Amino acid sequence: MEDNWLCQWSVIRSILAILQWWGFNVTVIIMNKWIFQKLDFKFPLSVSCIHFICSSIGAYLVIKVLKLKPLIPVDSEDLWRRIFPMSLIFCLNIVLGNVSLRYIPVSFMQTIKSFTPATTVVLQWLVWKKQFDWRIWGSLIPIVGGILLTSITELSFNLSGFCAALFGCMATSTKTILAESLLHGYKFDSINTVFYMAPFATMILAIPALLLEGAGVVVWLYTYPSLGSSLIIIFGSGVLAFCLNFSIFYVIHSTTAVTFNVAGNLKVAVAVTCSWLIFRNPISFMNAVGCSITLVGCTFYGYVRQMISSQQTSGTRHQSPDNKSETMPLTGDKLDKV
Repeated sequence: MEDNWLCQWSVIRSILAILQWWGFNVTVIIMNKWIFQKLDFKFPLSVSCIHFICSSIGAYLVIKVLKLKPLIPVDSEDLWRRIFPMSLIFCLNIVLGNVSLRYIPVSFMQTIKSFTPATTVVLQWLVWKKQFDWRIWGSLIPIVGGILLTSITELSFNLSGFCAALFGCMATSTKTILAESLLHGYKFDSINTVFYMAPFATMILAIPALLLEGAGVVVWLYTYPSLGSSLIIIFGSGVLAFCLNFSIFYVIHSTTAVTFNVAGNLKVAVAVTCSWLIFRNPISFMNAVGCSITLVGCTFYGYVRQMISSQQTSGTRHQSPDNKSETMPLTGDKLDKV
């Protein structure tokens, strides 16, 4: 009886973890789009900088003040040699995501972000000369096909937004791949990652944001009506962005890898639906089909990746040390959006 109750509580906890993760993620995306479109605050660098500042403060409070998470110590030499390069890619990833939201609908942006597994595999193959199981390559076909169909049929297509989202995928892939070598020996969770990288990202982005968008922000502050409520929304999105990273830590520890993968793809569907209900951006039938194919492809890719991983763990696939095939790309990007 007690075992049955514990099993039911485990399922309920997993569902609650996924729902709160969805809630924070979708809310942050919608708020960012609202800031760019409805508040006419068309400054993605400044928005990203505000998010990094809020995340830096939030991570400090969680680790240093509230002590909800233990701090993972890092050597001072590694801060600049290993953490700083990761922070640079981390910053670029977030900025490109916000730039894409500035120009294209949430539905299109989220679909393109689903291209990340493909860019990760291709980059590892081209640059790092890694070899992959044929099933990995096969699982990428529906993802690529869905992206092509979605892009061709997108009614609100914008080249700048498309390129920003696509390069954002490449930045995400690069960050994930580099993490394997640069962060080797450091088992960072999402909060410690933010604690170390967000201050560096703020430092990297502050001067470009000031030089490129400072004058525009000042004009907006003097001319925009209902300034108080608008600033609450802008800084509130930064607070929720940090809460999103905290929620990711909870959901990872409350679900299995397969559940996390499926929930992540369903999250995209929820974000697309909510954005359409709020912003009413036009979506054609074929565009919706392309988005659906992409999400199904991402789910299938996650299944194949998990299946190969299980086979390797159980020892069913014996590989020679001299001729080892790399079948499992490092694509578990646990940090969604800061």
